[in-house]
Amino acid sequence: MQQKTKIAPSILSADFAKLGAEVAAIAAAGADYVHVDVMDGHFVPNITIGPAVMKALRPHAAIPFDVHLMIAPVDAFVAEFAAAGADIVTFHPEAGPHPHRTVQLIKSLGKRAGISLNPATPLDVLDYLLPDIDLVLVMSVNPGFGGQSFIPSALGKIAEIRRRIDAVSAAQGGRAIELEVDGGINAETARQAVTAGADVLVAGTATFKGGPDAYAGNIASLRS
Repeated sequence: MQQKTKIAPSILSADFAKLGAEVAAIAAAGADYVHVDVMDGHFVPNITIGPAVMKALRPHAAIPFDVHLMIAPVDAFVAEFAAAGADIVTFHPEAGPHPHRTVQLIKSLGKRAGISLNPATPLDVLDYLLPDIDLVLVMSVNPGFGGQSFIPSALGKIAEIRRRIDAVSAAQGGRAIELEVDGGINAETARQAVTAGADVLVAGTATFKGGPDAYAGNIASLRS
């Protein structure tokens, strides 16, 4: 049965001059996760934040930190982000030579492991990983920058991954594997993504527009 849609505001769209207050504000407004986009200027064409900044943000919210590592090579930084307070660590299979080993590393640190698929990443990368991971993140834009438009072909991908997740989950006695979507999420595309099978929506611009007084309404609108 479909559970309540979770909203994971991306702090990439927050006011970087007051990130701690922004993280506290989205948590108070009803966010389920704090989504932290980590970019290295190499794997994606942008540079954001590192583990020291995330560690400084961690005390500002009790909800889980959902950390999306868009960095390569990724393995060398997993432990640092885990130590900085990540609850979910998601990486791209292209960011290291042995994705299964990266999953094992994340889980050995007591964290939930996620795999992120870029728009052109084929689904067969999940064939031998899905039984071991806790989250699949479908990129509905090419990663690197906020404010991009949703790529419609992502909907078919979401629906197919939903079918695969449900089959694996059933075979494992109902183990939870979340299906998250990131990129171009607004009221319209949120509805489309959830209809296709998404559990978790990452939303930057749509969450942070209007300032802190608007956050609760923005999150409720995305969830509904």
